Amino acid sequence: MPRTLDGQITMEKTPSYFVTREAPARISAMSKDTKLIVVVRDPVTRAISDYTQTLSKRPDIPTFESLTFKNRTTGLIDTSWSAIQIGIYAKHLEHWLRHFPIRQMLFVSGERLISDPAGELGRVQDFLGLKRIITDKHFYFNKTKGFPCLKKAEGSSRPHCLGKTKGRTHPEIDREVVRRLREFYRPFNLKFYQMTGHDFGWD
Repeated sequence: MPRTLDGQITMEKTPSYFVTREAPARISAMSKDTKLIVVVRDPVTRAISDYTQTLSKRPDIPTFESLTFKNRTTGLIDTSWSAIQIGIYAKHLEHWLRHFPIRQMLFVSGERLISDPAGELGRVQDFLGLKRIITDKHFYFNKTKGFPCLKKAEGSSRPHCLGKTKGRTHPEIDREVVRRLREFYRPFNLKFYQMTGHDFGWD
């Protein structure tokens, strides 16, 4: 981690911190004052997106439906599959709350980052104690990708859009499997809403 000078904020990110059991203690040992930003999205959509990403690299993997269940007849979900396990946000948050107070954590809605990027980034700027300089004028919606793109500077003709790995079309998933996953995640989602004080509206 680079040294932070007066007037600077050092930021570092990785998708795996939130779900890595050792991370909270290690980060706390480095700095108990660290502010933590966690971007979350509907865990069912997240799991399908995770699978889509893997499928693009390994087209021969089993179907989403077969990977979802330990036993499809009984409907037992396979929580050892990382695509499923990552979305059990309440369980992961419990580890972090042993080392950090909830006031040092901001939970950003992945859905709102798409529908209202400036509004959600406004919350981030407030959380970090920064002046709100990122506004609606810094974004435009790319209909092809299905995501907003960032205008690097006012009047710039070359906005920054998410790369080729983002915005892939998801495979068609059996509706009954999606329904069963929503049932599985519902109690974990409700607990997560209670823990964070924020209803993300996934149910």
